[in-house]
Amino acid sequence: MPGNNEATGLGGAQAWWIWILAVTFVIFLFSIQTGYAITSPSIQGELALTSTQIATIAATYTWVMAFFQFYGGALLDQLGARKVLPASIALVTLGVFMFANAETFHMLLLSQTILAIGSCTGFVGAGYIGGQWFGMARFSFMFGLVQVASAASSAFSQNAIGFALLQMEWRELFNYVGMFGVVLFVVGAVYIRNPVPVAAAATNGVVDFLVRVTHSLIDVAKSVHIWVASLWGSLTFGTLLSLGIVWGPKLLMVRGADETTAVLGSSLIWLGLAAGSLVVPWWSDKLRQRKLPIILGSFVQLVCLVLLIYAADLGNTIDLVLFFLFGFANASHMLAFSTVADTIEPHQIGTSAAIVNGIMFIVGGLLIARPGIRIDRALDLGFERGSMDLAQYGALPLVVAIILGLVLALAMKETYPEKH
Repeated sequence: MPGNNEATGLGGAQAWWIWILAVTFVIFLFSIQTGYAITSPSIQGELALTSTQIATIAATYTWVMAFFQFYGGALLDQLGARKVLPASIALVTLGVFMFANAETFHMLLLSQTILAIGSCTGFVGAGYIGGQWFGMARFSFMFGLVQVASAASSAFSQNAIGFALLQMEWRELFNYVGMFGVVLFVVGAVYIRNPVPVAAAATNGVVDFLVRVTHSLIDVAKSVHIWVASLWGSLTFGTLLSLGIVWGPKLLMVRGADETTAVLGSSLIWLGLAAGSLVVPWWSDKLRQRKLPIILGSFVQLVCLVLLIYAADLGNTIDLVLFFLFGFANASHMLAFSTVADTIEPHQIGTSAAIVNGIMFIVGGLLIARPGIRIDRALDLGFERGSMDLAQYGALPLVVAIILGLVLALAMKETYPEKH
């Protein structure tokens, strides 16, 4: 029966089915995030919001998500996937319906807050499911597959949502998205579970529970390695986010690409990440090493980025190939989760993944914002709008981030366990 909690063999049909449900939740989240980026102009016009209010809505999601991200993994470790993930799906679904039917700025803020709280266990939860249902020896590969799905969805969801908005209004679209969330919640509540029940420790209420969760976070965070690995991963993945979400298409247009080619470049960086996430974690396990793939991934990213920013007249085709290669090499950031998981106990896997992902989320936001700040400053200094000099000035923080990442990669210790 799907409702029982008996111990189950790892890696079988049930394991794949539960993993697919967790990954579907991740894709669901990515589609909602992408949808806001596309529909925000329509929302701003309909509700007469200012640009500051539109930005505040997005920022609310980002920072609420960043805060609760740290607790999401610890909750998975303490309570298990069966109790946490269906509740998360329910919160996200509620947030979608509130968003679709919001009539005021404050209702939009509330909807984003609820969405962010529910989302905090999405990506980490899928990684947790992989470790629980396929064993720690396959954790790296299974987490890589999660990134394959999320990156591929990022490459295609904007086009899919854009097409849907040609057929219906944004409110109608998000109400349909909410209905999908209801179905996912029902299926998840029936099937999602741990292979072995998670023993719940006795608590004296909410405060005691939060104290235990905080202690779990502190216990994992005592490791110096988790901070080195998290910072390395956040510098590399944050640079990809900066290019893939905002600055990549703009850089290609400065380099002579038309708008269609620039958008294709943004898609290729995500497709490269998807392809690399399928290969790099598998290669790391075959080599029985973490450090070498991490160093090589960082080096290839640096070469690609330097060529894209400082080399002139390479042609659109070479530029697009460099975007794909950057995304492929950036998949090495998934080894941040793997190298940390190598050093902790299996029951701490959710906590460690949440810490890594939370730091990536925070640093990624900074790397998205920093080039824009520098570009505004450069325009005030007299740089020509749309010039390569302006692009190089704005992109310098990204180059510095990858250089720092390479330095951290060289300093990082090898953690691949002998027992794997």
